[in-house]
Amino acid sequence: MQLKKMPRRKRLSAGRAPLILFLCQMISALDVPLDLVQPPTITQQSPKDYIIDPRENIVIQCEAKGKPPPSFSWTRNGTHFDIDKDPLVTMKPGSGTLTINIMSEGKAETYEGVYQCTARNERGAAISNNIVVRPSRSPLWTKEKLEPIILRNGQSLILPCRPPLGLPPPIIFWMDNSFQRLPQSERVSQGLNGDLYFSNVLPEDTREDYICYARFNHTQTIQQKQPISVKVISVDELNDTVAANLNDTEFYSAKSNRERPPTFLTPEGNASHKEELRGNVLSLECIAEGLPTPIIYWIKEDGTLPINRTFYRNFKKTLQIIQVSEADSGNYQCIAKNPLGAIHHTISVTVKAAPYWIMAPQNLVLSPGEDGRLTCGANGSPKPRISWLLNGVPVEIAPDDPSRKIDGDTIIFSNVQERSSAVYQCNASNEYGYLLANAFVNVLAEPPRILTSANTLYQVIADRPALLDCAFFGSPLPTIEWFKGAKGSALREDIYVLHENGTLEIPVAQKDSTGTYTCVARNKLGMAKNEVHLEIKDATRIIKQPEYAVMQRGGTVSFECKVKHDHTLIPTITWLKDNGELPNDGRFTVDKDHLVVADVRDDDGGTYTCVANTTLDNVSASAVLSVVDVPNPPFDLELTDQLDKSVQLSWTPGSDNNSPITKFIIEYEDAMHEAGLWHLQTEVSGMQTTAQLKLSPYVNYSFRVMAVNSLGRSLPSEASEQYLTKAAEPDTNPTAVEGLGSEPDNLVITWKPLNGFESNGPGLQYKVSWRQKDGDDEWTSVVVANVSKYIVSGTPTFVPYLIKVQALNDVGFAPEPAVVMGHSGEDLPMVAPGNVHVNVVNSTLAEVHWDPVPLKSIRGHLQGYRIYYWKAQSSSKRNRRHLEKKILTFQGSKTHGMLPGLEPFSHYTLNVRVVNGKGEGPASPDRVFNTPEGVPSAPSSLKIVNPTLDSLTLEWDPPSRPNGILTEYTLKYQPINSTHELGPLVDLKIPANKTRWTLKNLNFSTRYKFYFYAQTAAGSGSQITEEAVTAVDEGKTAGIPPPDVGAGKAMASRQVDIATQGWFIGLMCAVALLILILLIVCFIRRNKGGKYPVKEKEDAHADPEIQPMKEDDGTFGEYSDAEDHKPLKKGSRTPSDRTVKKEDSDDSLVDYGEGVNGQFNEDGSFIGQYSGKKEKEPAEGNESSEAPSPVNAMNSFV
Repeated sequence: MQLKKMPRRKRLSAGRAPLILFLCQMISALDVPLDLVQPPTITQQSPKDYIIDPRENIVIQCEAKGKPPPSFSWTRNGTHFDIDKDPLVTMKPGSGTLTINIMSEGKAETYEGVYQCTARNERGAAISNNIVVRPSRSPLWTKEKLEPIILRNGQSLILPCRPPLGLPPPIIFWMDNSFQRLPQSERVSQGLNGDLYFSNVLPEDTREDYICYARFNHTQTIQQKQPISVKVISVDELNDTVAANLNDTEFYSAKSNRERPPTFLTPEGNASHKEELRGNVLSLECIAEGLPTPIIYWIKEDGTLPINRTFYRNFKKTLQIIQVSEADSGNYQCIAKNPLGAIHHTISVTVKAAPYWIMAPQNLVLSPGEDGRLTCGANGSPKPRISWLLNGVPVEIAPDDPSRKIDGDTIIFSNVQERSSAVYQCNASNEYGYLLANAFVNVLAEPPRILTSANTLYQVIADRPALLDCAFFGSPLPTIEWFKGAKGSALREDIYVLHENGTLEIPVAQKDSTGTYTCVARNKLGMAKNEVHLEIKDATRIIKQPEYAVMQRGGTVSFECKVKHDHTLIPTITWLKDNGELPNDGRFTVDKDHLVVADVRDDDGGTYTCVANTTLDNVSASAVLSVVDVPNPPFDLELTDQLDKSVQLSWTPGSDNNSPITKFIIEYEDAMHEAGLWHLQTEVSGMQTTAQLKLSPYVNYSFRVMAVNSLGRSLPSEASEQYLTKAAEPDTNPTAVEGLGSEPDNLVITWKPLNGFESNGPGLQYKVSWRQKDGDDEWTSVVVANVSKYIVSGTPTFVPYLIKVQALNDVGFAPEPAVVMGHSGEDLPMVAPGNVHVNVVNSTLAEVHWDPVPLKSIRGHLQGYRIYYWKAQSSSKRNRRHLEKKILTFQGSKTHGMLPGLEPFSHYTLNVRVVNGKGEGPASPDRVFNTPEGVPSAPSSLKIVNPTLDSLTLEWDPPSRPNGILTEYTLKYQPINSTHELGPLVDLKIPANKTRWTLKNLNFSTRYKFYFYAQTAAGSGSQITEEAVTAVDEGKTAGIPPPDVGAGKAMASRQVDIATQGWFIGLMCAVALLILILLIVCFIRRNKGGKYPVKEKEDAHADPEIQPMKEDDGTFGEYSDAEDHKPLKKGSRTPSDRTVKKEDSDDSLVDYGEGVNGQFNEDGSFIGQYSGKKEKEPAEGNESSEAPSPVNAMNSFV
């Protein structure tokens, strides 16, 4: 919790509570206010090892406090340093700090030595550490002549640096003449001693400017060693150099320079020892040489390496362990390994320790007569020796004090008096260093005083600890009590925590913790108290956190951050990117709750944090933005392992832009044949960066690579270098070879030529060969240029030929090609099919038979047989008229076929022709046949006219397709009562020459349903239905308007003037209301689609005279207002039991022939569709002659 002091107000940040608590305990009540007498205390001093810049004045610090203010003196190299006698030395007033003015005159080396400061007053003397003052040094390299180093490729090399000894030691690095650092790697690296090590050298290591530099940071100077020249020569060069002076056996072997197991360049031998001090950084180094370059591994033989303190440097050649301790002692092993072997070196590490504090002595404030002790707890390796001093003098030679007793690292005081006040020094030392601490004993008698400001206001966040200060002083040490409110009792430690320094801790502050708290300090000399105030605030919370976002480059992303806070606190919202400030870029917009990043770029990816700060607390929430895009193009394309028919392509992937690469697409360009066109070569996994590519001969290849991720593919890489493969004979021959004649006396040989890529070399040609299949002729061949067709003339008509086409180029021939069969040109067939006869199956179907023509007369590929047929005259009217011819084709060698879809009672003519690839042959002699009668279609119309009280007149038109000679009409009708039930069915036969009929003796005001159809000798045709209503008897329904019947004509037989009658007006109102109700009922029934109840009654009685007529037994169907609950239409038709429906027909074209566009299978079966569809006929009894009207509804009701 951070404690921020304001005038009369403190705000505590709970996050820093442990630190404040620690500090409060360390300060404790022993800090003596400066207005009270106390011995000196050193507050500031220069470091023990003080290296100075010789170009600046020397400042040696020594600051102290005390009451009375202390005086200062110095010793140099163990003797008094009289500053008054040296005009260059001055002491800062009120301080012991020395300033030695060497910039005007004098030298820094003159004042080199060990200095110690003493601060003294009447209560004692405190001393500083021994301050060793040394000027920094940056000496030059000694002049030396460096000979050029010449060595062969693969040898190891050490370039020595050996910098001059400086103070402090310099930082070493290697650069060239251009002040560019030399690149280092697993093969080349700098050791801890500054030397440059080469595990093996390569020709590119040749250079003349290997320069070692030493940088002395204290003086900001850099010293340079003389450049070293290195020349690496190959084995061949070395053999050429020594050939004149050496015999053959002394030549160098190339293999020996390439393969060599590892050996260590440093350290030497198999084992070494390393000693390090506790708290320092342990650095262990192993550098090995060998070919291939060795890899270094590290292990600890008797344990594991500390995870959080172990680091590898210099390509794992250096192992570092920070904050080393005695537990890190042991044997460490480095292992150098390459494919030819492995070696190891063991480093024995011993960790020593300069003295370090376990518990340093603390100032002691006692009242007269009290007891106390000073403890000096220190440790080290080896264990340090503890010695005590009193006011800077060894305690052994100091004046005796009966209240003091020394017991090793502890001084025990009993019954102290004011004269016991002094400053004691504890010195803990071993061979690696020393510790010196001052601690005073101050004997005082003081009443309590409270040092914390009165009425301090503390503000704390709810549910966090609250710390209320009560800094105090008194001697004897006062006791502290806390109270809440004006009359509260002392606060108990079971709820609160009372710290020794007087601080009151409320572990979990709540709203009811708000109030005034009083701190009371008491000792035997008096009492003091102080009030402080506590306010509890609501915590700041982020109620809407920013969320993880993935955005494609160029998009806009928004992060939301909503904060809830205490109303008395004013939060500030800050946005951070990767824990730093947002970029100063107009693309970043911050408003109250949002951060918006527009036109997102790659470098916008990262962690965005919303930080809400108040004066008391802060909260934060983070979200990651991943900027994704298609990958960047691959680069650094390289062709290796270049062979005649393969090459290895390698590349370096570009950035995947935060979306993993799933695959690489490799394309090639043939600059010789298709420059500028890129073709797919292959695709490889996104994990690969190399691909072995198969190549074709005589192609000038260039390659490019594209990377693909979930967002798409990258732009293509730069094209690789070109690679021209050697020419070779073609690998393949032309495809799609065919031999077809375009004329009866030729053979046209065609093929798909090879493209330039497939040619495999220059001078692409084709060898075309042919001979008759059934003859003994030799192959006839001709070599043609790069074309795709060759015509052989003077061939017999339609003769099979064997054909082959072979590719060749300047290098040679392709493999032997496959032989294909072709035919010379076709001619029209010479002979018509014979013995054609027809078998009439029924009124719409006939079967035709013919004899096949001889194969030789076909003179081509048999395509099938084609039947031409047409209707010549009408048998019923004996009126000749020519119709359009219809064609059916039967594929293959079929010798019969079916002619479906014929019209009944018709006169037909047909002929048959054979078909080949050239066309049709001559027609066979015409054959004539007649189709028998069929059932007629429904009458064309049916109308009900002239309704009277007891009669209805029917008028109709004959069927449009009588399909024979009409023999009679059949009329069936039945009444429909007010509940829509069907009455008895009446059957009536009407002569065929009639088109009008009047029905008499009908019931008045009754609805009738009529079923009407025609008949031929073949049977009954489809029926037509209609409904009508007889006229109303006005004598029985006086005052009711006549109904709208049939065609809508109102029939009135009698009229009475009753319009003036009162009862008539009332009756009319009742009728109007009744009509309205009936209208509503009609519309409801129409929408619900319910069927007439007569159906249920008919099923119950099963009376055959009134059963509905069904299609399969000649009875009528069920009466309904509509199939889809619509009113019956005038002139509707319902099929009778003798109707031939499309789905029940046996002569459908689906089963047989082909129309003009029809087709047959090879066996002659029809696979087309019949074009002459029958008119779809309405369902039985489903339509009415008129829509329901109020009058009709009324009539039915009556």
